[in-house]
Amino acid sequence: MPEKIKNVFILMLENHSFDNIFGRSGIPGINGLTGNETNSYNGNSYPVTQFTWDRMPSDPGHEFLDTLEQLCGQDNWCRAWQPGDTYPPPGHTIDNSGFVANYATSITEQTKIVHTSPPPLIDIGDVMSYFDTATQLPAIYELATQFAVCDNWFSSLPGPTWPNRFFAYAASSGSMDDSPSGFEQIMHERFKGYSFPHGSIFDLLKKGNYRLYQDKYSKLSFPIVQALKNIHWSELNDVSSFAEDLKKDYHYPLTLIEPNYGDIFFDTYRGGSSQHPMDGMHNGEALIKTVYEAIYNSPVWENSLLIITYDEHGGFYDHVAPPQAPKPEDGATGLSKHGFDFSRYGVRVPAVIVSPYIPANTVSNVLYDHSSMIKTVTENWGLPSLTNRDKLANSLSPLLTLDKPRDKSDCPSSLKLAPDAETSNFVITQEKLALLDNMPLPDSGNTLGFLQIAIKVDYELGLQTETNSYTQNTVKNPSTMGNAGRYINSVLEKLQSAIKAK
Repeated sequence: MPEKIKNVFILMLENHSFDNIFGRSGIPGINGLTGNETNSYNGNSYPVTQFTWDRMPSDPGHEFLDTLEQLCGQDNWCRAWQPGDTYPPPGHTIDNSGFVANYATSITEQTKIVHTSPPPLIDIGDVMSYFDTATQLPAIYELATQFAVCDNWFSSLPGPTWPNRFFAYAASSGSMDDSPSGFEQIMHERFKGYSFPHGSIFDLLKKGNYRLYQDKYSKLSFPIVQALKNIHWSELNDVSSFAEDLKKDYHYPLTLIEPNYGDIFFDTYRGGSSQHPMDGMHNGEALIKTVYEAIYNSPVWENSLLIITYDEHGGFYDHVAPPQAPKPEDGATGLSKHGFDFSRYGVRVPAVIVSPYIPANTVSNVLYDHSSMIKTVTENWGLPSLTNRDKLANSLSPLLTLDKPRDKSDCPSSLKLAPDAETSNFVITQEKLALLDNMPLPDSGNTLGFLQIAIKVDYELGLQTETNSYTQNTVKNPSTMGNAGRYINSVLEKLQSAIKAK
């Protein structure tokens, strides 16, 4: 592959299972839905059904214990998980039967005013929904049919966003098996970012050999890659410059593109491009279009490999049981909440692979997870593996079966978008603002993760010391969501000023 690929691009979106995106796409050869799959709850059967809209009224659970219940079925035992348990625990099997039950009862996402109770019973079957991909998601459908779609790509662990994205960066989550938790840990241990025993792919490539982008960088949210040690705010670039950058001397082996996560303060995720279930699909489809067309129209097209995938399933149903996984075996400790040993993959997610060396209508049934992206890069550039997980992962290079690149006229020159199916009428009133302002900081979740990034960026900007005024004057213990939100917004404003001054 080295003579074929000089630039690998990764775009990782948010929170959709393979069946949710491609299960009823009609693409020949994929392991999709038959239409007869169901989940049961309280004696009622909930079949898979087509989405008539593109966003959820509330956020399905997808933390570690949520995913355990979704995969193994509704039962109180899953809440009694003990560190050291096998996955699944003895006497239980993975049958993917608990998605509806978990959505009906989980409270893990109900930490703010948007999520004050479980969804109405009329809505709980929404997690069994799938898209009419060709009509509702024409951009990713076009790429899946014109290049390659992988129907056996699993998230790297059965859990949420942060540890799964860390696996994409380091073939390890540093032992994290749930969302960031522990205010004291974030304030006192992660000042300079999360690190891994063997480093990340960015450490391996070294400065100057990778490039980082975020859609609408410094607006609304931070990119999660910014949580890593050795990733400085000044290395991030806005996607608005991506197409022009590619026309210059673009020598970077690896480019990571993160979406914008939208409104992280209220957990609506509105205004982002990550395709979070509460924000809809249109902006993410537009980001796919922007990234693909920029690469297609650039000098690097002929030697490019674009990987589009999703961090985890977001609580949506998938009918395939995740298989056992090789443990990272990197000696990481300190971030585990549940004592998970990482010997099981997470729920299956979509993955589309784009290169002029890939024939149209390629379907890969090979087993992949997020560490396969690292394996592809290290294999192509002759670098060592980071952990046992990426060492044993399958590379994407066998998908590049053509001896020479396809003619550009044989590849899509542009991608179509469906109309934005806006359906939510959520309004942030002054009463809701006041309620949120006094809410205590949650014990775990995205807010703590983005707060950690804000503290790290503030420190990098040179505006605070390690005995920072934020700890002493702004955050009391316990702190409030209002304090955290104002602080995050203030750092974003400082970051915008620093970017303009570059």
